[in-house]
Amino acid sequence: MTCRAFRLLPSRSFRTVDHGGRLQSKPLAHVLNFTQPLMLPALSRLRFPLIRICGIVPRKKKHTITMADRFFPNEMPDFVAEKAAEEEEAAAGDSLGKLLSMPYPLLSERLKRAALDLKETIVLETWGMTGQRVRDFTLYCGTLGTAFLLFRSYQITKNINDLALCSQIIKTCDFASNSSRDVTFICGRAGVCALGAVVAKHADDADSLNYYLNQFQRIKLSRNLPDELLYGRVGYLWACLFLNKHLGENIVPSSSMREVVSEIIKNGRSLARRGSSPLMFDWYGEKYWGAAHGLAGIMHVLMDMDLKADEVEDVKGTLRYMIKNRFPSGNYPATEEDRSRDILVHWCHGAPGIALTLVKAAKVFRDKEFLQAAADAAEVVWKQGLLKRVGICHGISGNAYVFLSLYRVTGNPEYLYRAKAFACFLLDRGHQLMAKGQMHRGDRPYSLFEGIGGMAYLFLDMEEPLGAHFPAYEL
Repeated sequence: MTCRAFRLLPSRSFRTVDHGGRLQSKPLAHVLNFTQPLMLPALSRLRFPLIRICGIVPRKKKHTITMADRFFPNEMPDFVAEKAAEEEEAAAGDSLGKLLSMPYPLLSERLKRAALDLKETIVLETWGMTGQRVRDFTLYCGTLGTAFLLFRSYQITKNINDLALCSQIIKTCDFASNSSRDVTFICGRAGVCALGAVVAKHADDADSLNYYLNQFQRIKLSRNLPDELLYGRVGYLWACLFLNKHLGENIVPSSSMREVVSEIIKNGRSLARRGSSPLMFDWYGEKYWGAAHGLAGIMHVLMDMDLKADEVEDVKGTLRYMIKNRFPSGNYPATEEDRSRDILVHWCHGAPGIALTLVKAAKVFRDKEFLQAAADAAEVVWKQGLLKRVGICHGISGNAYVFLSLYRVTGNPEYLYRAKAFACFLLDRGHQLMAKGQMHRGDRPYSLFEGIGGMAYLFLDMEEPLGAHFPAYEL
């Protein structure tokens, strides 16, 4: 459930998902499989070929992993001007080059069609072929991620079938998560209840809306809860913010969130050392910096809270501490203790997730220092963020959101181009690279955070780039 590139959770947090049709006995690495249509409300006919992982790819011999092992060299131009439609049709060049120069309305429509095909594939694999059973309910790698994708598809296309299927999946996730002690939006019960309430509102289902809100109110935070995003206090607070954004500001009272914020600030100050960051947090003994488990994710959520003046200064000071201690390359350490390994350029650990938080800080605090730092981090992402993975947690899809976020606050068309370039790379080459085993599809290949679910979500977001937000991170 966590970013498996670095640290595995204790066994209580593992959730093994046996995807429908997955053959563990075959030694094959990848099989191309065309599947017949499945009669589900949100499915028409399947057009996108499925690459099903049918076995375990043999491990390569161990060697020292460098940053270059993790990403494709970015050979795309820094900027390509769009051509008129008639010029684009007559233009010579490779398919990726044509996509980069394609007029944006045509490209966004093409990306949307690809996203809808991917959506059907994902629904088939995570819902239809499992017999509509849920073994992992979470948004990160589980079935709730499929529901979240369907909800985004409904927002873009207004297809009521997507909303109906989304609601159906959430109900099953509700049953599957009923005994869960995890409390966050991405990996816990709060995600099921919050998304369920919002979807019920859109469906004009008052009974379900009241049910999910009542269930959300029953969520209890234990005293030994961590503070981070995926499993901790700020992950619960993000669910509160999601409800307030979609249903009204006082759905979750600020007083109840204030109690949680006070606990987070207290913990952060107690772990901070004199002369270092004003706030510091740990997760299973490691002081992480990134969005998933560390400082960036915690600061990101705290900036949406009603903070006292001294707490605001602590948040600013923590971000400035991170900027001051970044690598010479412009990238950021994964942890406080490890300042030597400059290799991770992921949302979960490294420049991409921190860049999103810095963009938010620039907007909230109106401070050019944070905007410049975000732009510096974006340069790292452009040069080294074309990862050999597809997902949003640690893949190309997630890294594209750095440019969308900067475009949203600056209006600079170069950032929109760079987001478009990452999306075009996936559209043009992703399928082939995954089929050849040159790009990893994730341990949960159809999931939102690790698999092609994140790619589909990005493609949908390219339809309305000013309204694009990193799923379950940016509000």
